Amino acid sequence: MFRFGPAHRPPRRPALTPMIDVVFLLLVFFMLAARFGQDVGLALSPAGQVAGSYSGPPRLVEFSGGAVWLNGVKTDMAALPAALAPLMPDADALVVLRPRAGASVQDTAELTDALRAAGVDALVLMEP
Repeated sequence: MFRFGPAHRPPRRPALTPMIDVVFLLLVFFMLAARFGQDVGLALSPAGQVAGSYSGPPRLVEFSGGAVWLNGVKTDMAALPAALAPLMPDADALVVLRPRAGASVQDTAELTDALRAAGVDALVLMEP
């Protein structure tokens, strides 16, 4: 006699390999899409788009690799706010920042932080 019906088979166990693949793909996706750390922005105006006008004595601060020059004279970073004070006609006078060759973004961030801590908020960044 012929049997055309299914033979009695034990139930199949589900395969875990595709599920593990999906879990690892999700893990990689969320690791790549996650944001670690904090974004920091520098609030600087480009030299060509300054809202105010420049008046008074020159206030050109050049910087490169931790060294700072005020109007061409090398100045210590700690002494820069005191050296800028007599050149400022008012509290919101513009200070022009110009990176020299070899200046990094970290140098720009340190200089702007030091000037803002000293109360100088109107900063303009020139191209090198």
